[in-house]
Amino acid sequence: MSIKRYGVEGGKGTGGQHLPFSRAVEANGWLYVSGQVPMVNGEVVVGNIIVQSHQAIRNILAILQEAGYGPEHIVRCGVWLDDARDFQSFNGVFREYFGENPPARACVVSSMVVDCKVELDCVAYKEPTA
Repeated sequence: MSIKRYGVEGGKGTGGQHLPFSRAVEANGWLYVSGQVPMVNGEVVVGNIIVQSHQAIRNILAILQEAGYGPEHIVRCGVWLDDARDFQSFNGVFREYFGENPPARACVVSSMVVDCKVELDCVAYKEPTA
């Protein structure tokens, strides 16, 4: 089995902190994308759940694209919301990106390690090429 890591150098978190994990890891057609928050250049974007959801999803899609996957390859998403009252608004944004190809999904309410309203991770699959 071959394993390929994307972003193994780690990213930059709030305040330029080094993040000691890969953005994604690919193994035999499976791509595991690490949790993505609404962050750009190491800073959380300011805004409500709609603004932050768009950014977190765009971050996921950028990693998928880097690895040669698309939203249609996502099998499952995990979603963490800071506030249960944001569930319907988050669903509206999620539907914009995945309405045609909705993945399986879990959504929970949790306090965040980063000061944001939402975090997502995902698992994607596409047939490995020989």
